[in-house]
Amino acid sequence: MDGQVIKLAEETIGRYEALTRELSDPEIYSDRRRYAELAREHARLRKGAELCRELLDAVREAREARELVSQAESAEEREFYLEEARSNEERAEELVEEVRAEIIDRDPNDEKDVILEIRAGTGGDEAALFAGDLYNMYARYADRLGFRHRILSSSEAEVGGFKEVIVEIEGDGAYSVFKHEGGTHRVQRVPKTESQGRIHTSTATVAVLPEAEEVEVEINPQDLQVDVFRSSGPGGQSVNTTDSAVRITHKPTGLVVSCQDEKSQLQNKEQALRILRSRLLEREMRERAEREGALRQAQVGTGDRSAKVRTYNFPQSRVTDHRVSLTSHDLEGVLNGELEEFTRALAARERAERLAAETAEAAG
Repeated sequence: MDGQVIKLAEETIGRYEALTRELSDPEIYSDRRRYAELAREHARLRKGAELCRELLDAVREAREARELVSQAESAEEREFYLEEARSNEERAEELVEEVRAEIIDRDPNDEKDVILEIRAGTGGDEAALFAGDLYNMYARYADRLGFRHRILSSSEAEVGGFKEVIVEIEGDGAYSVFKHEGGTHRVQRVPKTESQGRIHTSTATVAVLPEAEEVEVEINPQDLQVDVFRSSGPGGQSVNTTDSAVRITHKPTGLVVSCQDEKSQLQNKEQALRILRSRLLEREMRERAEREGALRQAQVGTGDRSAKVRTYNFPQSRVTDHRVSLTSHDLEGVLNGELEEFTRALAARERAERLAAETAEAAG
């Protein structure tokens, strides 16, 4: 039995119970930020605390059954207590792994909603069409999972698809499902405009951001430059006679967000701030990881044809994820949102990498 996990289980239950007591104190509501932080931690620990209680119960019952073996008055009674002990020990071992996965290996952002930023990369019109295909694929996958989704900002291309589209996906654990989709996606197919029937390669990039709550990322209004302008459609033609579109520049970082999809200036400003907060949170996460020595490659990369995480090959009806060497020959199904096979494989890869890092750290 892993003694460290048992100790962690006891600490987790203690922390969960302390949070429960603190949240029941009426005075906590006077500090909105503090309340939000505690409520978020309490919700995140709920499942883990339940598993920890089950684990400690199984360990206690196994120990008690072992003690009763020596007191048994018959072989039949002794065998009964032995079986009871073995059964609880096996259950405890299973729960150790579940607790490890839920508490030790869990990304604290997994329960958050998610913002996907999809941009056409190399390939001109074909790249914009492919960006539209990716948006539809993720929207259908979200529908399959019962998640809500909506476009926060978009720039449509004249031929169809998107130069850029930013979509919010809301649902329990949305970030844990979509977080591995970040990177350069490559498509190989014959464009409709290609008279020679030649296969072209185009790309689109996907950035995945955990959605930041207002209390998580405080933005000083003095750090913002807010510009308003007239909304435009494909090709730049005006689609609105009022200055309802909003561009926000975060002066300390240089981050710029534009929104024009909503009808009012206020709504577009709210959308832009939502995106900006998530970009700032992702930036903070990346800087923290780098400070801790966990340097990671940027999600989006360069967007050229050589940098890729997944290839969608239309002539062969094949989808290959290059990170896990997984290939599906059901291209149509994948584009219709059947992404579970890839999601599971990428999640397993993440767990294996974390376990390898823990093992290396323990050995060092």
